Amino acid sequence: QRWAQRAEPVHPSPIGPLIHPDHGLWHAYRGALAFPDAIELPPEDRRPSPCEGGAGRKGRKAGPGGALTPEGYDVDACAGHIAGPAGADCMAQSCRARRACPVGREQTYGPEQSRFHMKAFLRAREA
Repeated sequence: QRWAQRAEPVHPSPIGPLIHPDHGLWHAYRGALAFPDAIELPPEDRRPSPCEGGAGRKGRKAGPGGALTPEGYDVDACAGHIAGPAGADCMAQSCRARRACPVGREQTYGPEQSRFHMKAFLRAREA
């Protein structure tokens, strides 16, 4: 996450993942490239966090009871919610707290991708 914060204008969000001013919580990092020589990069983009001004509170309130608090993210509470009947909407449409964020909402994952990620999250908790 520190690397990502140096590479683009992402900031910690109130619900945990980094938030981007354009893509909101709907972006991911799949890898990094290393080059033997320096390459010219575009100018730094240092826009402020889109959560400044209170938008991030919506996500924390939308999360399942006890999973998102001012003290942090309770992963076990979140996983328990997703695995049960009350978490069916999160399983089908992606995390309710992420969907509550107004930033980048048009980039929300589709149902198939949402189920894939949520199932992977639950499998990782079993290991």
